[in-house]
Amino acid sequence: MELTLAITGASGAVFARTMLRALEADDRVSRVHFIASDNSLRVLAEELAISGRNGLIEKLLGATPAKTIQHTDENIGASIASGSHPSTGMIVLPCSMGTLAAIANGLANTLIARAADVTLKERRPLILCVRETPFNRIHLRNMTLASEAGAVIFPVIPTFYNHPQDSEEMARQFVSRVLAHIGLPQPGAYVWKPEE
Repeated sequence: MELTLAITGASGAVFARTMLRALEADDRVSRVHFIASDNSLRVLAEELAISGRNGLIEKLLGATPAKTIQHTDENIGASIASGSHPSTGMIVLPCSMGTLAAIANGLANTLIARAADVTLKERRPLILCVRETPFNRIHLRNMTLASEAGAVIFPVIPTFYNHPQDSEEMARQFVSRVLAHIGLPQPGAYVWKPEE
C-alpha cells in the first residue's frame, strides 16, 4: 500500500504521531506521503514539544524514516496531487474543521486539500478523523458534504472498554481502528468480545 497521511491544526498530535509510527512499521505499507499543515506545527509544539518543520518526521518517529517522505502543504505540484499517481488512500488525522471545509467544498487550495480532492475523484478511501466539539451546523453540513462525496468521517473518539492506562494507549487503539478500516488490521489491537 502507498498511503498519504496529513496532520492539521486540530488538537490530537499524539494520534498523528502514533499513526505515523504504525504506518512506518507496517510491512504492508511501501510508502507514506506525509503532509503537516502550518497550523499543525503549533499544535505539535504545544502538545508534544516538537518544534519546526525541519526533521519533523524524524522527531515524530524517534528514528530515521525508511519509507516516509515529507511534502510541504504549499507544494500542490507534488506527486500525490495527481490522480495518475498510484495511491491506496489518504488519512487526515487530526482533521481540523478548516481542512474539512476545504475538502468538503472542493477548494484544493493546499496540498492536503488537493490530495484529498484527488483521492475522492479517483474513488480511493479518504478517512477524515475530525476533531472538534461541539459541532455547529456548518461543521455538520461539511461532514455531510464530504461523506456524500465518498469520504469516511471518523471522529477522534477513543475507546474505554479496553481500559486504557494513558493517552498513548488510547491513541494506539484508535489508530488500530482507523487502519483496520482501510484494510490494515494491526496485531495486538483490542477486539471487543462481549461473550468473554
